[in-house]
Amino acid sequence: MFYRGRRLRENQVTRSLMCETHLHVEQLIYPIFVVEGTNIKQEISSLPGVYHYSIDCLKDVIAQMNEVGLKACILFGIPEHKDSVASEAYAESGILQQAIREIKRIDPDMFVIGDVCMCEYTDHGHCGIIDEHGHIDNDQTLPYLQKITLSYAMSGVDMVAPSAMMDGQILAMRQILDENGYYQLPIMGYSAKFASAYYGPFREAAHSAPAFGDRSAYQMDVANGQEALREIAADIDEGADIIMVKPALAFLDVIKETKLNFNVPICAYNVSGEYAMLKMAVEQGLMKESVIEESLLAIKRAGADMIITYFALDIARKMRNL
Repeated sequence: MFYRGRRLRENQVTRSLMCETHLHVEQLIYPIFVVEGTNIKQEISSLPGVYHYSIDCLKDVIAQMNEVGLKACILFGIPEHKDSVASEAYAESGILQQAIREIKRIDPDMFVIGDVCMCEYTDHGHCGIIDEHGHIDNDQTLPYLQKITLSYAMSGVDMVAPSAMMDGQILAMRQILDENGYYQLPIMGYSAKFASAYYGPFREAAHSAPAFGDRSAYQMDVANGQEALREIAADIDEGADIIMVKPALAFLDVIKETKLNFNVPICAYNVSGEYAMLKMAVEQGLMKESVIEESLLAIKRAGADMIITYFALDIARKMRNL
């Protein structure tokens, strides 16, 4: 007798009963780009449907999120002033610090994650301090990441997410948080962040393209999977509460291996290039819109517990039938 798998695919009811993987609005995290100025809600050309918001317009996107049940966002700031030490990243009146306070004023229950990095704030576009030889100095960068982390905590952030890919960054951040009484503030590490070409649209959105070279000296080689597991293990040992794999779709194998090897919550970042490709393919009629949900389901099926995605608003509206 041969296997008749079709018996359980005959109609929608049986397919629903047998469904192994589900998307939940509560497990989606929406990225928000915040800019200096007033009365700004400007669509990002490389990310259709995604916007730059000034502080006074954040109420618009928070209202949209609340309407569809999205309760978590991750913030990226684009300052007017940039310098070699990313001083606006840790300034009390910095763009992200203002955004954290404003969102918590609008909706105290909105879960706000602050991206801890320097590339949007440096005049050279790299994620750390440059030494006299033109290299990114790992250990000299750590105190600046601590400053950024503490400033976010003091502004009321709910979670910090370091994306600089500096060795020891999780430990340094955990130490500064604990020393200042922020024992309960969790850290989500960009633990397996690959030096990917899929980040192109984001770099336009965040104005963070490096002025020279690239980030391959500190972000991971896209060919390496075992190295990703070593990076994840190191972040867990240093105190990360959640680990992240970035990008998501091109690294489903890494998500799966992470799920099999570590008993920790896993976040996957469905990055800007993945979003832009699918968005354009749907708009041009090359694929059905269902490809978006299919892709997010693939990320969940691989083992992600939560997903950062620019599709969050769209998919949440669909799930809520709005």
